[in-house]
Amino acid sequence: MKPEEGEEFPWWLVILGVTGLWMFYEVWVSEIYSQVMSTLVKGIEVTVAVTLVAYAMACALGLALAVAGLSKYRVLRQAARLWIEVIRGVPIMVLLLYVAFVLSPALVYAWNWVGAFVGAAPVISRDFPLIARAVMALTLAYSAFLAEIFRAGLQAVDKGQIEAAMSLGLSGWQRFRHIVFPQAFRMILPPLGNDFVAMVKDSSLVSILGVADITQLGKVQAAGNFRYFETYNMVALLYLVMTIGLSLGLRRIERRLRMRIN
Repeated sequence: MKPEEGEEFPWWLVILGVTGLWMFYEVWVSEIYSQVMSTLVKGIEVTVAVTLVAYAMACALGLALAVAGLSKYRVLRQAARLWIEVIRGVPIMVLLLYVAFVLSPALVYAWNWVGAFVGAAPVISRDFPLIARAVMALTLAYSAFLAEIFRAGLQAVDKGQIEAAMSLGLSGWQRFRHIVFPQAFRMILPPLGNDFVAMVKDSSLVSILGVADITQLGKVQAAGNFRYFETYNMVALLYLVMTIGLSLGLRRIERRLRMRIN
């Protein structure tokens, strides 16, 4: 008989926990592991900052795209669909390189061109920080995927409740704020959480720009000491701690929301 959800003992978590404790023990007793970890922890702040900022901006842009895609105006609907299809069709790494070396210099050139008329100080392309380019690329990439999640959640809200809110005289913004979005958010929280965990992993792609995140510091460390096994064990460990911790936390939040609804 198949156990119900939540009743089966999480042996997988025990295995991962024991393995993680063993690896942290190696950091404590091994000089090599300790040296590698002391270098990698410097990149945790960059990884977390890039993930949080990019995801927050991607959520805002994705929600705007979802609302535009459901607009009564054809121009907004077509523009949103064009954006989503183009961004989803480009690999994240290609988009990262494009934003870093094509779009960012183009924005600097446009800024300088406009600034020449208003008397603003010119900006040099190399003054555009690489971490800002990385955040911009991840924001654009994930905005398209999050837009589809928001759109599905907004369309899943019962139309009868929206009509009831209209009959009470609520404005469009009031209906969205008090009726539509709260219900949609409960339904789309699991996929939003999955995309957040995915962004933690995809943030490692910023290392190709030389941003000093965990992956980049691991590459530099391994190239210097040739201890690839120890170095990438620690890189994988740090990402697993972050992603599994987030997954467990999100599952707990989902269970609490289901309990409140039921």
